[in-house]
Amino acid sequence: MKSLSKKCRNKLLIASVAMVVILGIIGGAFLYISDYMSADSYAIEAFSADYDVAVSEPEKGVMVFGDGDEQYGFIFYPGGKVEYTAYAPLMRAISSRGILCVLLEMPGNLAVLDVNAADGIFDMYPRVESWYIGGHSLGGAMAASYLSSHGDAFDGLVLLAAYSTKEISDDLRVLSVYGSEDGVMNSEKYEKYRGNLPAGFNEVVIEGGCHAYFGMYGSQKGDGVPTISNAEQIEKTAALISEMIGKGDSYAQDN
Repeated sequence: MKSLSKKCRNKLLIASVAMVVILGIIGGAFLYISDYMSADSYAIEAFSADYDVAVSEPEKGVMVFGDGDEQYGFIFYPGGKVEYTAYAPLMRAISSRGILCVLLEMPGNLAVLDVNAADGIFDMYPRVESWYIGGHSLGGAMAASYLSSHGDAFDGLVLLAAYSTKEISDDLRVLSVYGSEDGVMNSEKYEKYRGNLPAGFNEVVIEGGCHAYFGMYGSQKGDGVPTISNAEQIEKTAALISEMIGKGDSYAQDN
């Protein structure tokens, strides 16, 4: 049997190196995606006990809070690398105020991998007359991105410790909320992209609130130390969002 030529050996070496690199990239991506913040099931169960809200899962990865007869609807994109069920308490608190809430799971817990996750939700709930979209952190940025190309379908945007890299129409109502102790949100980028929001957008800082407390998934690396409870921040946030959605056109006038 003849030995392989030098040219063939070089090709095999290049192919082997390429395979190692590809496997390394795949392995790294898998490790990155598998390292996420899990929902605190005990805290969620305790919080949810106070709310009598109908919860359903019409499709895998779609949690709906409400019965579908509501006038207003709110679609929510979860924060990056956070288990989507961590935001169930916030959805319950908003839904208890008469708003249909749709919480969406993202592939790899990263909204950037499915910016169009909201597609098809309107068709599932035709009785809803007015739709809003929002999200937390990376989820907020991706919700804003989706809204920027579907502006005619929505009445407003909710950003929780997030900013919009896309310009949002002045015809839309926008609420931006973050905690005074947030140590994760990039404040420089927040200010940089402030101009993408309508001039009359409403900005609210929750005193004592932090980055992680919009959901229930425990503490987050780099975050500040909150001086209010997780439940308090969620309640305050739910009240702000519900007020924005429920007041309709008068909201922009008041703010």
